[in-house]
Amino acid sequence: MVARYQKASTGRAVWQLVDTIVPYLGLWFLMWLCLDVSWWLVAPLAVLAGGFMVRAFIIFHDCGHGSFFKSKKANSIVGVITGILTLTPYYHWRWEHAIHHSSSGDLDRRGTGDIWTLTVEEYLQASRWRRFSYRLARNPFVLFVLAPLVLFLFINRVPKSRAPLRERLSVYLTNLAIVLIAGALSWVFGFKEYLIIQTAVIMVAGSAGVWLFYVQHQFEGVYWERNEGWDYATAALQGSSFYQLPKVLQWFSGNIGFHHVHHLSPRIPNYHLEQCHRSEPLFQTIKPVTLLGSLKSLTFRLWDEQRNRLVGYGYLKTLRMEQAQARRGR
Repeated sequence: MVARYQKASTGRAVWQLVDTIVPYLGLWFLMWLCLDVSWWLVAPLAVLAGGFMVRAFIIFHDCGHGSFFKSKKANSIVGVITGILTLTPYYHWRWEHAIHHSSSGDLDRRGTGDIWTLTVEEYLQASRWRRFSYRLARNPFVLFVLAPLVLFLFINRVPKSRAPLRERLSVYLTNLAIVLIAGALSWVFGFKEYLIIQTAVIMVAGSAGVWLFYVQHQFEGVYWERNEGWDYATAALQGSSFYQLPKVLQWFSGNIGFHHVHHLSPRIPNYHLEQCHRSEPLFQTIKPVTLLGSLKSLTFRLWDEQRNRLVGYGYLKTLRMEQAQARRGR
């Protein structure tokens, strides 16, 4: 059903590179010019530049799936370049992201390339320190403001110990490229200016990116299952959201809101996702998550295996009351 949408278009891919990278570089230079004029001019430009960085990350993401270009070599070259631009080592991220796609929605294979999610039972049995760590990690300020900075500036700089050699080398070479480019830009524009502009853009892009990823797999009606009952197609269609964004946000996010289609077939390039969704009757049965409705995802904290749904911490009080009533009844 989806095979005909898996064909890459060189023309569309090249144009997407042009309409993403050129405006991003132009905005970066414009922010530098505005630094001596007013911070009020720099701030909105940083938000806009962050949007283009998110779009650049989607190109990077597609290259990692081998879907952006027909050529494997072209995907690798563009993937490495956009990886440096987005501070993400291409081969290491591709390796880790492939694990995410093969295990998304599987309760027994959590922990790689996903948002830390505990079940109700796991949380209740956890130590006080583990509960505190979990609540801290799931705090919206930490998750969407601090964590993106830590991820892109620090975690991406260190390879996983179990990563293959090429993947580990990609981290070190990406780090070297970032240092060289940062040094060159600091020499041309000034170290303080470079740091201010780059940090502002990373904060915007990182927060938006983590939010998108969060909503893609933490929403009402999401699918989670133990390994013995886990199914790839069901995990794709029910475990990944159809995030129905306004057209301008859909453009900046590279159609990644059609995440159910993407997880069903990662070989579909981002510029074919909407067409695939609109054309196939199967996808019309998927309930969309709207921009306003996605805010409800902020209340989700734990997975309740008994009811097969995400719940908030308030549910734990209800559960304790039910357990206490059951004990009194006995």
